[in-house]
Amino acid sequence: MDTQPAPIHPCPLRVLLVQSQLELGRVWQRHMQRQGVSVELCRDADAALEALESQVFDVVVLDLVLEEGNGLTVADMAAFRHPQASVICVTDASFFSDGSIFNHCATAGLTLNRTTPPDELTAIVAHYGERSAALGR
Repeated sequence: MDTQPAPIHPCPLRVLLVQSQLELGRVWQRHMQRQGVSVELCRDADAALEALESQVFDVVVLDLVLEEGNGLTVADMAAFRHPQASVICVTDASFFSDGSIFNHCATAGLTLNRTTPPDELTAIVAHYGERSAALGR
């Protein structure tokens, strides 16, 4: 008997996950992959920008506060290279808790706290990714 859950999408959603905290990024990546999502994990802005240049993504999950590089630059490049992709911003900084991220980043679809449970993040990625995948395929 197969104990793997059915994929959330018949064609795997393609997600760029940008998270400087490697262990947190890996937890999110593994959880999404178990649900049938294809995930590219990058730890800094330079790696994320390279991935955006060479691959196609339906969703970008982006920590706004990166150890190296600028998260807003990654969001801008995602909008330029993949206008159909949904951008989900993640942060634990109180600076963006008032919704001001939408003034700084027109591509932000929503903002989540880093403490969002992996299953909730995966459900949100699936929700936003369905629309993006339909537009991009």
